[in-house]
Amino acid sequence: MPKIKTHKASAKRFKATGGKKAKFMRRKAGQGHFNAREDGNTVRLKRKDQEVHPTDAKRLKVLLPYLKAK
Repeated sequence: MPKIKTHKASAKRFKATGGKKAKFMRRKAGQGHFNAREDGNTVRLKRKDQEVHPTDAKRLKVLLPYLKAK
C-alpha cells in the first residue's frame, strides 16, 4: 500500500491545533487589500483565525494525513 501524499495547497492554508481534541484553523478571507474602507472592528476580526466547519474538517483529514486533528 503506497503512502498517501499530502495536498500541499491545503497544507499551506490550514493548520491543526495541538492537543487531544485538535481542530483545523483557517484565516478569514478578504484581508489582502482594500481594508482602508472597512471599519476598525472588521479589520480586527479579520486578523483572527477561525475554526473550520466540521464537514470540511472530514475532507481535510484525507488531504492532510500527517495532521492528527480528530
